[in-house]
Amino acid sequence: MKINWGTGIVLAFIGFIAFILYFVVRMSTDDSANHDLVTEEYYKKELSYQQDIDASNTASEMNANLKVEKTNEGLMIYFPERFDPKKISGTVSLYRPSNKHLDTNFPISLSKTHLLIPDNRLVDGRWDISVNWKYEGNSFLHKQKLVY
Repeated sequence: MKINWGTGIVLAFIGFIAFILYFVVRMSTDDSANHDLVTEEYYKKELSYQQDIDASNTASEMNANLKVEKTNEGLMIYFPERFDPKKISGTVSLYRPSNKHLDTNFPISLSKTHLLIPDNRLVDGRWDISVNWKYEGNSFLHKQKLVY
């Protein structure tokens, strides 16, 4: 059987479509190619974005900036010393962009002006740290990107 140019073009299109479909099915079913959203409730989180801006501005206005540093024991978060540590409450959120299974939240309960997150909880790489805390009715927010 002789194949003319019209039949060759049709066969080339069919081969190309089969090639593309193979990779679409393979990537859709492969567990190593994880395609998750940044956060589970993305739109719900976006609705509270103005509150985050206000809390960040309050921290700047009241000079309530936090200091985050890596130590041998782990990640140390220093709160302002002029605040009573027992009146500080809130959460520390650690977000790992490359793996959502490593994301963690820690409640803030202080006896001193610093909080230690142990080294065994953190894997080397990039972390986005978000500290939402309250002191005497004022909400504060500190966000920082850190390579651990």
